[in-house]
Amino acid sequence: MVRRTKEAFKWIVGILRKHKIAFQITGGFAARVYGSHRKLADIDISVPDSKIKEILQDVKKYAIYGPKRYVDKNFDLQLTTLKYKGQEIDLCGTARLYDCKLKKWVKDKTHFNKSMTNRVYGINVPVILKKELIAYKRLLGRKVDLADIKSLTKF
Repeated sequence: MVRRTKEAFKWIVGILRKHKIAFQITGGFAARVYGSHRKLADIDISVPDSKIKEILQDVKKYAIYGPKRYVDKNFDLQLTTLKYKGQEIDLCGTARLYDCKLKKWVKDKTHFNKSMTNRVYGINVPVILKKELIAYKRLLGRKVDLADIKSLTKF
């Protein structure tokens, strides 16, 4: 199936704005906003945990996971995953991340009031600050994160 990232992005941002929910673009999609060129896996968007229930009616037919806790070797977070027009969208809430250097879990804080407004697909959206994105990706240290860091710190 063809992924229609632009349509999916505009769809979810429209729903978040309709419900007046604070959000922030993060992860690999944010890295692409800042210049990374690696293949996009999903659209990561941080939202307050308490707000997910407000949009469930609008997104439930596209939900493929959650809303519930998701835990793997890198993440422990409240997660809802949607699939819209072939594109996965992760709505991420309160999280802990595994610090690959310290070998321990650390709390991840989303600062919704500290975002960079960027124009993406013709609309202005809040994106995690570049320095915070790099710090987050260094902490995780996965292969995709290291590739993003290399792209983001090239200049």
